[in-house]
Amino acid sequence: MHCPKFAFPLALACLVAGEVNAQTNSSVEQIVVTATRTPEPADQIPADVSVVSGTELRQRNAWDMQTALSLVPGVEAPAGGDAGPSSSVPAFWGLHEFDAFLLVVDQVPWGGAFNPAISTLDLTDVDRIEVLKGSAPVMYGATSFVGVVQILHYPAGQAAQQIDLAGGSYGSARGDLSMVLPGTDTFRNSLAVDGQSIGFADKRESVSDGQFLYRAADDIGSGTLRFDADLTFVDDAPPSPILRNGTGLTPLIPINANFNPANAEISENKYQGEIGWTQPTSLGTWDTLLSYAHSDIVYIAGFLHPDLSGTVDTQDQHRLINDGYFDTHIANTQFDHLTLIGGADMLYGYGRQGTYNDNSAYTVPLNGSVLPPPTTQLPANEIGSVNDKRKFLGQYLQADWKPDDRWDVTAGFRLNETFEHQYSTDFFPTPPASFTAIPSNRDLIKPAGTIGASYKVWEENGDEAVLYADYRNAFKPSAQDFGPDFQPTVLLPETAQSYEAGVKGALASSALSYDAEVFLQNFQNLVVPLPTGLLTNAAHEQLKGFEFETRYELMPDLAIAANFSYHDDRFGQYFFFNGVNSVNVAGRELPLSPHILASGGIVYAPAQGFNGTIVVNYIGQRYLDEENTAPVGGYVALAATAGYRIDRFLVSLEGTNLTNQRPPVSASEFGSQSFYLLNARMLWLRLGYAL
Repeated sequence: MHCPKFAFPLALACLVAGEVNAQTNSSVEQIVVTATRTPEPADQIPADVSVVSGTELRQRNAWDMQTALSLVPGVEAPAGGDAGPSSSVPAFWGLHEFDAFLLVVDQVPWGGAFNPAISTLDLTDVDRIEVLKGSAPVMYGATSFVGVVQILHYPAGQAAQQIDLAGGSYGSARGDLSMVLPGTDTFRNSLAVDGQSIGFADKRESVSDGQFLYRAADDIGSGTLRFDADLTFVDDAPPSPILRNGTGLTPLIPINANFNPANAEISENKYQGEIGWTQPTSLGTWDTLLSYAHSDIVYIAGFLHPDLSGTVDTQDQHRLINDGYFDTHIANTQFDHLTLIGGADMLYGYGRQGTYNDNSAYTVPLNGSVLPPPTTQLPANEIGSVNDKRKFLGQYLQADWKPDDRWDVTAGFRLNETFEHQYSTDFFPTPPASFTAIPSNRDLIKPAGTIGASYKVWEENGDEAVLYADYRNAFKPSAQDFGPDFQPTVLLPETAQSYEAGVKGALASSALSYDAEVFLQNFQNLVVPLPTGLLTNAAHEQLKGFEFETRYELMPDLAIAANFSYHDDRFGQYFFFNGVNSVNVAGRELPLSPHILASGGIVYAPAQGFNGTIVVNYIGQRYLDEENTAPVGGYVALAATAGYRIDRFLVSLEGTNLTNQRPPVSASEFGSQSFYLLNARMLWLRLGYAL
């Protein structure tokens, strides 16, 4: 399956742009909606919330999750992983779990009832990104443990109003456009399109994708009708992970070797639409949202055996996913000092996949000098299928009480109802042929809740200090990873209890903002692999540490940010099979979880003339294995931009990973000894025009 090239929609949008008048961007205030669904100042919320403005994203030319979150304390989001180079594997509070966080795009859980759909995430025309640490609020249900990332695009009738074209290393190119379309006094609409063709140091690895986002809103009587259409086309050629041998990565495999079959691809065509209605009523503001997405996915890849024999298992998967989201709630602000939000929602997911595996499909030299055959020339010796239907329903109520200007107390309760019905088959055609078909169901009714409070202990001339603390009790149905192995059983849900406390505020006449928090989370029923390849609930974890975030606005055009985090994440109880025997790794550190994370940045962005940004990230020492016998040293990554703006025109030189570090940053789920590396240095020349 091949996705359309991005050139046509981008060129079409550029023609339309010539008919639209220029519009001035407005600055983003520190008002957030992720924690409460209603706009509220970030300093009042009893939780750790970081905001990355769309203006800063464009100044730093942050067009992927890794770059966008590089100045958020305690967060890693290295690009790549098993989902392909268009994806990433975020880590919050030191936990490297692809599905442990919630990704939200414009109030819609992105990926539905399955996994975060990072590959189809697009950062063109973003107004801001909100990052909430810890479990998701009760309004989003059983969806996450360690963090929520919400991407908020400009609403209909507003836009970044710009065109960008860029060329880069390895023959890479990309372009984007965001613009306001003609409307009326009551009807507003806007458009964002982009596309890219990216090469990498691995000549067989590539990305070719494009997205079209149309947003419209119409005032009808006292209400507002909203409509979004989002089309995304992704076509990745994946890299190969490198194997660990003993206490480190094997030197037998070159950094950019690729052992995937000749026709390897990870492609997805996603069609998503949503409609919403907002209406004032006598009980409060009534808001209803309905979203539906359909995805067609092809996954063709191969993975080396960990014994360094050069033998490769291949998988050829074709997947269809439908996911829906419905939410309706009323926010009542009519009570003195009290806001109530009550509603109900449903996440629906249906996934169907057919898998053609060739176990021990071919053997190639570890130096990567041989191009493997395509899967079309390989006989499948294992054929599997899975049909999985999920429905996550819930009723929720959240109260936000502000008895005076200093206190803010929030409490939320949710009754979760989860229903999952799975039917899996496994067929071995090689004599003696065997066929297995197993249905599995798991239905649960389980409460979840949160309570927190903040208190402003000091305020003077715009400066302040706010103490906050919260407790959250959450659970999450086990992930459906649509892997190649036969997984007949719907596992138990994972559960977590988290505690958080901190202080945040402002100094130096509000020019300096800060937030310092400590956290503790106990995590049960962790899903882990068995020696047979099956998954089971078998491990406990404890996450604890502290994080510090600060930002100093030296002048309107110059800002400095600095962050520091200390994480201590360990297994509580887990009998890990290391290939020879089972070892109790209780008390050992989680793989790839560093104690120290730090970042710093400078953003200089005047309206005209020279502009530039620098972002430095330090990731400390961590272990590659559960037994903590394979340490890997820390590293520093550097990103920078340097440009010049004349009137509406911008010319900029930009680079990521300028130190060209290539450490292991994420593990493959298809083997605990396989690791993906940080992408090599990329350089770009960018041309921009403000509409």
